[in-house]
Amino acid sequence: DKWLQSQKVRAKLLFEQFPDIKSVYYYALRLGKIFSDYTDKDVARAKLALWYNEIEEFGYDTFTTVANSIENHYERILNYFVNRSTNAAAEAFNAKIKAFRASFRGVVDKRFFLYRLAKVYA
Repeated sequence: DKWLQSQKVRAKLLFEQFPDIKSVYYYALRLGKIFSDYTDKDVARAKLALWYNEIEEFGYDTFTTVANSIENHYERILNYFVNRSTNAAAEAFNAKIKAFRASFRGVVDKRFFLYRLAKVYA
């Protein structure tokens, strides 16, 4: 869709030579489309289940790993569809805390560290 003509030509050649890559590419696109197109948790659950079943039938090891991760964290993943929130803010804040701690080369006085952390990031 957003590919240049030269990219389309290369993809066509690649997909003709390696049909598994074409399948994997389209399965990946379909998974991304579920996350971008659906906002209802129940609809997303059904779409993810269908995608999961197709991946199991396809049997490609890499996607089987992804599908198993989705199965293991199903409810938490489905929470994304409630208000489309991720844990990115928590991850970013955790990175800031680690960088702050590293700037002091560790923490000796835990109470003082938490005090400084609150002053800097509160």
